[in-house]
Amino acid sequence: MSLPAAARPRTVERESPARAPRRQLQPVTSAPRRRKPKLAYALVALAGAMAIGAAQIGLSLAITQDSFLLASLTSQQHDLDLRTDALQEDLTGLSSPQALATGAASLGMVVAGTPSYLRLSDGAIFGQGTGAGGMSTIDPNGAGAVGNALLQAPVTETATDDAASDAAAGQTQQELPPAITDGLPSPTTR
Repeated sequence: MSLPAAARPRTVERESPARAPRRQLQPVTSAPRRRKPKLAYALVALAGAMAIGAAQIGLSLAITQDSFLLASLTSQQHDLDLRTDALQEDLTGLSSPQALATGAASLGMVVAGTPSYLRLSDGAIFGQGTGAGGMSTIDPNGAGAVGNALLQAPVTETATDDAASDAAAGQTQQELPPAITDGLPSPTTR
């Protein structure tokens, strides 16, 4: 039989120590030499910093130029809007019924009489068969005409030194409304 494990003698194998290489430590007798940075790395870093600065300046100039261009275009758009409004007012004044009637009267047109109708089924005419008379019954510039400020041409003045100073003084004075004596003032109409 076999012996119990506790009774067995243990055999310990000893390894022979391997000789590790001996490190030799030596005291430092002088200061270690510092390595100089390489010139190429310094030049690359400096060139990169200058390129970034130049790009920032270029972008700043481009943005500034664009803002001036935007301001100029905005001013031009405002002027065009004002001109459009003025032309629309002129068009409104010229297309008013009074202006159309005045233009028609100056061309010799007259207001038609009662209308006549033609029935196509049998060719019968209903109404007066006569044309308009030589005189119009409506006078667009007569006593019943209402003044239209949009039809009057603006007065252009030649600006001289005296006129310019008078105009500047006239702009500073404010027109006062009419005094209220007996209720609110109302325009006189016909």
